[in-house]
Amino acid sequence: MSPAGCSHVNSFKVENWKQNLRAIYQCFVWSGTPETRKRKAKSCICHMCGAHLNRLHSCLYCVFFGCFTKKHIHEHAKVKRHNLAIDLLYGGIYCFMCQDYIYDKDMEQVAKEEQRKAWKLQAFSPSLVSPYQYAMSGVGEKYSTWEPTKRELELLRHNPKRRKITTNCTIGLRGLINLGNTCFMNCIVQALTHTPLLRDFFLSDRHKCEMQSPNSCLVCEMSTLFQEFYSGHRSPHIPYRLLHLVWTHARHLAGYEQQDAHEFLIAALDVLHRHCKGDDNGKKANNPNHCNCIIDQIFTGGLQSDVTCQVCHGVSTTIDPFWDISLDLPGSSSPFWPLSPGSDGGVVNGESHVSGTTTLTDCLRRFTRPEHLGSSAKIKCSGCHSYQESTKQLTMKKLPIVACFHLKTLVFALKICPQKQRRSSRQLLI
Repeated sequence: MSPAGCSHVNSFKVENWKQNLRAIYQCFVWSGTPETRKRKAKSCICHMCGAHLNRLHSCLYCVFFGCFTKKHIHEHAKVKRHNLAIDLLYGGIYCFMCQDYIYDKDMEQVAKEEQRKAWKLQAFSPSLVSPYQYAMSGVGEKYSTWEPTKRELELLRHNPKRRKITTNCTIGLRGLINLGNTCFMNCIVQALTHTPLLRDFFLSDRHKCEMQSPNSCLVCEMSTLFQEFYSGHRSPHIPYRLLHLVWTHARHLAGYEQQDAHEFLIAALDVLHRHCKGDDNGKKANNPNHCNCIIDQIFTGGLQSDVTCQVCHGVSTTIDPFWDISLDLPGSSSPFWPLSPGSDGGVVNGESHVSGTTTLTDCLRRFTRPEHLGSSAKIKCSGCHSYQESTKQLTMKKLPIVACFHLKTLVFALKICPQKQRRSSRQLLI
């Protein structure tokens, strides 16, 4: 997604758009008074099937309510070309062109202001009702801190294995024994075990293994690994079973030689993704080519490639999923220079060469800049019906929750024999 966010919201931001959006939040989303809640209960039904559940959404351009689950709001958007709708339970804005919930700073500000007003008008205390009842009352979910009951306090008092979480708590911080040259694996395991969403998934026992032999399931082993990490034990853990399963399912990593941490990460995500497909979450995806497992939910993004013909200026767009993005650093095989604006430097090939430290933003800006493919890489244009020179540009269509960037540089030592040149460059990939 571009830094400006969704571009389709501009069609909604016309005269008095804030006033119209506030009216929708007040009447149909954040209903703070009994009168508005009664009006919401009577009027907020699907105009096609009459249901009031199934994730009801309202069109932002006209008065139309439709089910999101049964695609009734999708049909309305396709026929009327009304690309924006609002979730009547949580207040999120959905774009049918982007096929995702979007974030807009101005719209978010209006939503927060109206939700605060509804909370103040709410007649009852949220602590006296369940979160579901509070959400269905029309003001969204307002989370409060957990307070244990008397029964829970009694159980905690008699449980000698309880752990007290404090600001300087060390639960989850545990070392790993190096099994030969497995430091590449240990650093990736440490990163995965401290990913909050992945930690919550495995510690809540949400994986349901459907493999014939659970002993060969890498997801089951990761569940055990998370339990070991957050058990409170301080002795180093020996991940020999994890290493054995990686060798079994990713044979190119088998052996006690030093391997690349990036290769191990991609191999581990691939095996976890394949073993998670039997989960209930993985089966919920409507698209057979898209998995909704926990790995895809956290690590999968969308990389958009736009190829523009230099003759007719027609654009061919493809979107591919990705788990990681490889970024060049200074010293790589292709020319590199930081592209941060506002710094002093020379000009190289028409672009400013900035002196100083290279940042991640510099690498991303270079990765997403337009690239002229040249006459040796002509692509057949669907508009010209012939091979033409073109320009290619990569952008992030959809960012993953956890983005993985592979920073690479190829450094060749002088006076090195050609046979060892390739291996030395591979070992210096970071």
